[in-house]
Amino acid sequence: MTTVTDTPPTGTVRSWLDQRADRQGTDVSHYFPTAPDLTWGELRDTAAEIATHLAGMGLVKGDSVALMMPNSRMGIACLFGVLYGGFRIAVINLVAGAEAMGYALSHSDAKVVLVGAAQGDLFTAAAATHETGARQIRVGDTIAWPEGTTPAALPDLGPQDDALLMYTSGTTGRPKGVLHTHASLLAGGWTVALAHRLTDADRVLCVLPIYHINGLCVTIMAPLIAGGSVVVCDKFSASQFWALCAKHEVTWFSVVPTIISHLLHGAKDPDAATKARIRFGRSASSALAVETQAAFETRFGIPIIETMGLTETAAQILSNPLPPGLRKIGSPGMAYGNEVAILGPDMAPLAADIEGEIAIRGPNVMLEYYKNPDATKGTFTDTGWLRTGDLGKIDADGYVFVTGRLKELIIKGGENIAPREVDEALYSHPDVVEAAAFARPCSSYGERVEAAVKLRDGATVSQHELIDLCTQKLGKYKCPDIIHILDDLPKGPSGKIQRLRLAQITG
Repeated sequence: MTTVTDTPPTGTVRSWLDQRADRQGTDVSHYFPTAPDLTWGELRDTAAEIATHLAGMGLVKGDSVALMMPNSRMGIACLFGVLYGGFRIAVINLVAGAEAMGYALSHSDAKVVLVGAAQGDLFTAAAATHETGARQIRVGDTIAWPEGTTPAALPDLGPQDDALLMYTSGTTGRPKGVLHTHASLLAGGWTVALAHRLTDADRVLCVLPIYHINGLCVTIMAPLIAGGSVVVCDKFSASQFWALCAKHEVTWFSVVPTIISHLLHGAKDPDAATKARIRFGRSASSALAVETQAAFETRFGIPIIETMGLTETAAQILSNPLPPGLRKIGSPGMAYGNEVAILGPDMAPLAADIEGEIAIRGPNVMLEYYKNPDATKGTFTDTGWLRTGDLGKIDADGYVFVTGRLKELIIKGGENIAPREVDEALYSHPDVVEAAAFARPCSSYGERVEAAVKLRDGATVSQHELIDLCTQKLGKYKCPDIIHILDDLPKGPSGKIQRLRLAQITG
């Protein structure tokens, strides 16, 4: 049994995959409930084949290749194939709505888009919203390479070369492209492996999409670093969750609070052997209610490790320790493999128990926001701290407690939703004079999206028509559950709409 070291990984995804194939070539790396397993050797060989074909299409190191594929055997192979080749993989969120997907395809400068068998219509709809020169390559059980494509040699690759481009919602409304190098992407897997003491004997259940930083770095990159394995599910199923844990002898899982709630309220319990085998469950992406965590652990006897992460930090920035270490309920924990500080208005670290902005510094931090130097500059301090936009305190033991958010992001089921995106969708209707989206606490998703609008005099548009408009532009997940039609929206002295008051006056 081997464990990770305290030193950040060196090399590239290519070198790490070569290492796994050379040392553990016949070990299964990825299990799939409805497809054949992949060994480390098979994964490396398939990735290399994909990489050399992309090079044969004329792509060079650093060119963007977009991935529009769900969790699947070929999705994993294509993910590693792009990274193995030294290309920048732009992972597209498949539930973001056509507009956001089209923007990501265009903004990422994708030369090629690897499109899953069931995602053809999604690509067509997305490509219609923005100009993109991306060439579609359809991926089923095999890849439909353009006629005449022959494999070509791969370029040399280094730790500081571009690896991942993932789009995240921001307060400006437009998604921002978070750019990670091979070094920071690997470090994202390493911080998880370090905090959770992962070994090559561990096996994780992946039910989160690989187009989410949690699914990608926590459950895909961490096993690459630790040498363990992963069970890749196409989606979460409450009815199948424990059965899959039992069948594949899972030792840990990573989910979001919504899933923990679904499992807690499910009728079926795992068998005793499965409960005994699972070392821990990991919760991330949004705050876990204290009551939910306590009830889950009481019912199932499986400890839940609350963590905190960002797309900008290749997932994890904080984690509680594993038992028997002290877990402080209500805290996402302490830093592992990186540094955490609370910054004051002057961007200098504050003492314990003083509230300020949570900031992170370490090897897992992004390189930049792609083609957005102003946003990059505003996110990093002169001393290299990445500002998270979250308010919090650090206690004397080094545990962080989140007290609020500087940003106005709505966090629904672990997904960031920028209110401005919803605003802009509503403003596209000619009868909407004012619009503002805001968060409403929700027992199922942590927060849900609501919005308020002021209509022009004489307008007859209904709430349902506006909801249909938002669904069309944003996708169902980001669409407001309720749109309040008001005579006027509350504003501050400067005329800016006060989002925080909307939840109060519409409650």
